[in-house]
Amino acid sequence: MGKPLASIISVGISKFGKRVGLSARELFQEAFMECMDSIPKFSPDMIGALFVGQMSGMFEHQEHNAPIYLEWCGLDGGVDGVRVEAACASSGVALKLGVMAIASGLYDFVLVGGVEKMTHLDTVTVTDILATASDSFLEQVNGLTFPALYALMATAHMNRYGTTVEQMGLVAVKNHSNANLNPKAHMYGVEVDLDRVLSSRVIAWPLKLYDCSLISDGAACLILAKPDLAYKYSDDVVHVVGFGQGHDSIGLYARDSLTSLRATRIAAKKAYDMAGVKPSDIDIAEVHDCFTIAEIIAYEDLGFCNPGEGGKLVERGETFRDGSIPVNTSGGLKAKGHPVGATGVAQACEIYLQLTGKAGARQVQDVKVGLTHNVGGSGATAVVHIYVRG
Repeated sequence: MGKPLASIISVGISKFGKRVGLSARELFQEAFMECMDSIPKFSPDMIGALFVGQMSGMFEHQEHNAPIYLEWCGLDGGVDGVRVEAACASSGVALKLGVMAIASGLYDFVLVGGVEKMTHLDTVTVTDILATASDSFLEQVNGLTFPALYALMATAHMNRYGTTVEQMGLVAVKNHSNANLNPKAHMYGVEVDLDRVLSSRVIAWPLKLYDCSLISDGAACLILAKPDLAYKYSDDVVHVVGFGQGHDSIGLYARDSLTSLRATRIAAKKAYDMAGVKPSDIDIAEVHDCFTIAEIIAYEDLGFCNPGEGGKLVERGETFRDGSIPVNTSGGLKAKGHPVGATGVAQACEIYLQLTGKAGARQVQDVKVGLTHNVGGSGATAVVHIYVRG
């Protein structure tokens, strides 16, 4: 096992969902205050830097956001503030930068967060903003929104491997079941069975309404510390022991494959090598299920199963909470919600809660090694982190 690069000492997550009347800065403040509540020995003035993921200023017509979040968290002008953009992987990349900042020795403590406010706009406008993370010259102008892009991946996967709409539907059923145990989830309290998923309206065949993640508002934060300082301020510590980032062409048309994300494979190999672990060592994972097919492809690219076997993996129940590799116990993007800039850090928060035994009714027993997988666009960016219980 690799040595700790940085240690998470606390996390905070706002309620995800349609947060009427609240702005991104207020959601970020909500997550930050929860983050501070569990570490009373820690003072915010010890924070040396903020790395915050946020995909787009177009949602609120507001750029230059890092100083806003510093101000609303009561952090003074001496704290270095950086806003990070990598589409839906924005806060996953922000987390990587935070880990690097701690590991470099420049900072003792870093605040990492992510946020997006989306639901106050109509669906057409949100879809248009999200589409800016695809190729504007060759995909957007030809009408390819993200449901359409992932539908292309789904049909390719079905054609090559025999993956079924029922297998994709089981991803939705599983993640909604998990969200029903997560009070912070957008779809908390909404029961979904396979018949409801399969009978929902088609968005871009074969993807139906319940195969698609939600337009949500939300924020997430965590505090990273130097590993040798972490236990001074928290009894519940999770170490980041590996990370990796990979890229591919922004457009699907230039990819070698529509059934696998090269960026994920690159990021995963880097993370596994740095952490000194194998896919079989992972006890629990949060993966980027922006669409149900994306989760199935992630199983394969992360090495949880062989190529083409992702559908069968979920069909056997292996990725359910009581399976051999529980995936998306938070509810995932599919049911927890997908406020795009917040997703990567929210994934890390769930792994922290699971590894420290604080996940409540959705707690998985005896988990020691966790993984998060955050994707930008249709797979032009991917970032993977690996965590161990302190």
